[in-house]
Amino acid sequence: MLRSIYDHNLTQSKSYEWLDHLSNEIGGRLSGSIQAERAVDYTTAELAKFVDRTEKQSVMVPKWTRGTPEFAYIQLGNLNTINVNVCALGGSIPTREEGIKAEIIEVKSLDELEVLGKEQIQGKFVFYNRPMDPKKIQTFEAYGGCVDQRYSGAREAGKYGAVGVIVRSMNLRLDDFPHTGSMSYGDLPIENYIPAAAISTNDAERLSTYLSLDSDIQFYLKQDCTVWGDVPSHNVFGEIKGSKYPDEIIVVGGHLDSWDLGDGSHDDGAGVVQSMQVLHTLKELGYRPQRTIRVVLFMNEENGLKGAKEYARQAALKKEQHIFALESDAGGFTPRGFSFDASDEQMALINSWRNLFKPYLIHYFEQGGSGADVGPLKEQGTVVAGLRPDSQRYFDFHHAANDTFEAVNKRELQLGAATMTSLIYLIDKYGTLKKTLD
Repeated sequence: MLRSIYDHNLTQSKSYEWLDHLSNEIGGRLSGSIQAERAVDYTTAELAKFVDRTEKQSVMVPKWTRGTPEFAYIQLGNLNTINVNVCALGGSIPTREEGIKAEIIEVKSLDELEVLGKEQIQGKFVFYNRPMDPKKIQTFEAYGGCVDQRYSGAREAGKYGAVGVIVRSMNLRLDDFPHTGSMSYGDLPIENYIPAAAISTNDAERLSTYLSLDSDIQFYLKQDCTVWGDVPSHNVFGEIKGSKYPDEIIVVGGHLDSWDLGDGSHDDGAGVVQSMQVLHTLKELGYRPQRTIRVVLFMNEENGLKGAKEYARQAALKKEQHIFALESDAGGFTPRGFSFDASDEQMALINSWRNLFKPYLIHYFEQGGSGADVGPLKEQGTVVAGLRPDSQRYFDFHHAANDTFEAVNKRELQLGAATMTSLIYLIDKYGTLKKTLD
């Protein structure tokens, strides 16, 4: 059966065709946007062609828009200016209409702010310049080691009277693409909110060099973004009803929303179409699952997780029994395996299937970790997991303008969908992880 699953995906998969439409016909699908709702309608219509039931689940999501393109430059002591590549962080307030020009101070961590104090920070930009650690083989660990400066940097700098923050992009390579992402002001009083922007890694290196030569240089930033508040949107799901245990639900999913700079092909168009392909493959191969298999396309993973939280809340209200949930949200690169948030007993069952994946070069079966959207289901005792593709190139594209359809390799995308389908098939046919708990 696994051989049939891989053969089908490598010759007859629709995943690349679906991704082409999401990326090139719809484009970036920022939460609360028209494009996001077009993606809801498109995926619902496509799922309806081969599943037993579809549903659009209502959820309120935050809406933020970028506005006109951002503009920034470094002003040297001789008054010469050097334009740099920046983008507003998601959730940031705008600058005033004429922009902001001020001195800029470089730090490597949030803790440095307390050492510097208000006297050295007030009235200046704070430039967070802690790179992702290149020594980390798992690039998501490198990302986790520095993303606090993006998410919390404006909140912390605002406490000391900074006029704005400039954050080094979360990217391991040196290039000219600024990478956006979510940020939060937390419990900071609204009068202390300050604009937050990311700067490309090349320009972060350039800015740091100029500051080392002259600490009195100035930085100019203009951005035009708007925070609108919550608006209605939808999760999408489609399911094939189980023939023997219809009340036991297996979930596979990704998130429909994306950032707006590119078209979100890797993050997370790939996960969306791979999840849809799981059900399409099983249908095309004539396999009728014993348990209900449901594809869930979550809204608002990027800046709030509202879709994931609402799905889990509704599942709890309905007393639905989710036995397993798998997420693809790490790009459409070559699959290496899975991570599982599961007990030792459950992992023993999962590891018994490991050799079945060996012919397909899938070797990574690790305990610990899953995905942001399936995470809320863990509270209900669900075993949650994440597809783990090769991660070395992921942050070259993550949240940037180069996250486009052309960056996704068709064969790698199809291999990922086949790998996900194979695991879902094995869980449905041979192992009810819930029973291992019992």
